[in-house]
Amino acid sequence: MGICRMNSLVANLKQMIKLNNKHQPDVPKGHLAVYVGEIQKKRFVVPLSYLDQPLFQDLLRRSEEEYDFNYPMGGLTIPCQEEAFIKLTARLPNS
Repeated sequence: MGICRMNSLVANLKQMIKLNNKHQPDVPKGHLAVYVGEIQKKRFVVPLSYLDQPLFQDLLRRSEEEYDFNYPMGGLTIPCQEEAFIKLTARLPNS
């Protein structure tokens, strides 16, 4: 995936996040809610700075391929195992 395509993906996600955060008042400013799991989805609140991280961007690409931005949970849904998501995000900076 090219840089322009990734920039477009991140821009679309940021716009979607702004809309969804209005309906999710428990999500702090600068964060987003994501739903993770292959069968049962668990909700995580992560910093927006993750959108700039290559490892997280790989998850975004997989999410786009799987859901094409039509997320069944009403928010960003990431199709990966919960344990893998936790391990990945533990490696990312929180700022």
